[in-house]
Amino acid sequence: MGKDFTSALRPAIVMTILFAALLGLAYPLAMTGIGQAIFPAQANGSLLRDNAGRVIGSAVVGQSFTSERYFQTRPSAAGKGYDGLASSGSNLGPAAQALVDRVKPDIAKRRAEGVTGPVPADLVTASGSGLDPDLSPASALAQAPRVARVRNLPVDRVRALVTQHVESSILGEPTVNVLALNRALDALSR
Repeated sequence: MGKDFTSALRPAIVMTILFAALLGLAYPLAMTGIGQAIFPAQANGSLLRDNAGRVIGSAVVGQSFTSERYFQTRPSAAGKGYDGLASSGSNLGPAAQALVDRVKPDIAKRRAEGVTGPVPADLVTASGSGLDPDLSPASALAQAPRVARVRNLPVDRVRALVTQHVESSILGEPTVNVLALNRALDALSR
């Protein structure tokens, strides 16, 4: 019986080491190499840089803009705001009192900023990942009067800038990337 055990143990150990090397080293290295060769910008996080070459954000991960001079992103449920290590939604359903309690101050804030009419949902609710870099065109347009007022720009010019940054989506609704819009806004104000 001892011989059967040792003869079965050797192939098990060899296969474990072989698959650990293949699936734990070779495959990840191959996929990383292919990603770097074919899609280097995306493989490195779709990072955006300023004119001096400093990283200012990512095109695919939201970030917080706190100045009134900028379009604000949707709230984040990821940690202390756009923390990729704490990426998750709030898991609160539409009838949850906790969601209502969390959204009420955001609605009041948007009203104080001058948003009139119905407040677009994505201005006061977090996305599923909590890291969404995009807004609906309605949410960006709702903020245009505030941004125009603070920057001393004609509101029609700011609305036109929002319209220029609307991106069509293959799978769903059109969106506006907030970082790209704010960068264009900075370029416009120079």
